[in-house]
Amino acid sequence: MAFSFAAILLLLASTAVLLALNLQAVFAEQRREVILSRHGAVATDDLRCSRIGRDVLKEGGHAVDATVASALCLGVVSSASSGIGGGAFMLLRLANGKAQAFDSRETAPLHASENMYAGNASLKAKGALSIGVPGEVAGLHEAWRQHGKLPWSRLVRPAARLARGFRISPYLHMQMDKTKEGILADEGLRKIFTSNGSLLQIGDLCHNRRLSQTLEAIARYGPQAFYNGSVGIALVKDIKKFGGIITLRDLQSYQVNIKEPLSSDIMGLNILGMPPPSSGGAGMILILHILDQYGIPSGVSGSVGLHRLIESLKHMFAVRMNLGDPDFVNISQVLSDMLSPKFAHELKKTIMDNMTFSPDHYGGKWNILSDHGTSHLCIVDSRRNGVSMTSTINSYFGAEYLSPSTGIVLNNEMDDFSIPTNDSSSDVPPPAPANFIRPLKRPLSSMSPTIIVKDGLLKGVVGASGGSMIIAGTIEVFLNHFAKGMDPLASVMAPRSYHQVS
Repeated sequence: MAFSFAAILLLLASTAVLLALNLQAVFAEQRREVILSRHGAVATDDLRCSRIGRDVLKEGGHAVDATVASALCLGVVSSASSGIGGGAFMLLRLANGKAQAFDSRETAPLHASENMYAGNASLKAKGALSIGVPGEVAGLHEAWRQHGKLPWSRLVRPAARLARGFRISPYLHMQMDKTKEGILADEGLRKIFTSNGSLLQIGDLCHNRRLSQTLEAIARYGPQAFYNGSVGIALVKDIKKFGGIITLRDLQSYQVNIKEPLSSDIMGLNILGMPPPSSGGAGMILILHILDQYGIPSGVSGSVGLHRLIESLKHMFAVRMNLGDPDFVNISQVLSDMLSPKFAHELKKTIMDNMTFSPDHYGGKWNILSDHGTSHLCIVDSRRNGVSMTSTINSYFGAEYLSPSTGIVLNNEMDDFSIPTNDSSSDVPPPAPANFIRPLKRPLSSMSPTIIVKDGLLKGVVGASGGSMIIAGTIEVFLNHFAKGMDPLASVMAPRSYHQVS
């Protein structure tokens, strides 16, 4: 799976340094660009969406306004990775220092249950039963309701116009090629992404007029159109035809959870991260607490520093599978441990600089899931309001269904839940009960929107796409700049490593 560090914004003095990069390994041609701005900056997976967000800021829009417009744009031109058929985590820090975490993660349908797949993991990976209840529209609207400056319709309509006709990007084409069988098998996807039986090619014009109409309805009527109106009714009918279990009541019941971000002081910086069911915030803080004890920057430099990072990643992945949706399971002790320098010190004592160990050394009791995909954006406006947001439909093209009535590509987020298994092999750890399915529950995630503050001033807005690789990639770019003093571009372009115990 390709890994993309989609966006990083680093605030140096009073100047925003924007890195807008597509770093997918599948490309020989990569856009590597540093832009200096004193009036705000937008970094997304796609230049078209960055420009839409920039124009919002030029009109005096809040960072949240630009986030709405840019995220909806990504759902059109990067529809294999994100969109209104999925969910998101948004981390916001206001210029006055207040911070919020908006959890619009997909939820399990009301008719879902722990044993709904009867141990068959393939049913949660693709298809109608893999679809979770989408939350992105609700999350974007709630953040806008609290902080937006420009009219909602002004922010939605650029994406609606784009859906009428946009060019296929190299990265979207790669995703299409890797999902060719699924696209050809689904009537909705086939109609949008093929011509005369063949996939559209790079630069070809793609039309999703139904999605344009859906976005126009959302622009006019707000989230009610999606969750209790014509869009939702049509979407539910399509899902039922596919064999899914989502009902209109599921959409009507959806709620955005607004939480306090995780916060920890490390290396003279205040790190703000996303709380559970994201494991990204706690995971990053745990790793940084371990590495900080070696001394900065010498302790994280060179081959030994890389070894320490990898060993820290293994410990983190072993611990994170004890996390889950805090509305359904008690994770207070696990979360407290992951945020504790003392706990990190105990883990550090098990790391040896001259050797590594078998998986059982790291103490993991549960089978480690790998999540997928995502898009990420980072935005800072002229007032220094900052947003880091990761959105997803999970795997490429999610459940591999596109709703013909609405043009929406549907997520396969149920795959991020653990399920009971009949496998009694001692070589395979058991599934994590904290992440078992319950109606309305949100699955564990690696998404890691992060904001960095120093002496009360915004210093960095970072995040990544790439599923399970997100935490490692975000940590490494963070260390490159804030620990090793590398400039922003070099921090992103440097080689990266990844490990998750097994």
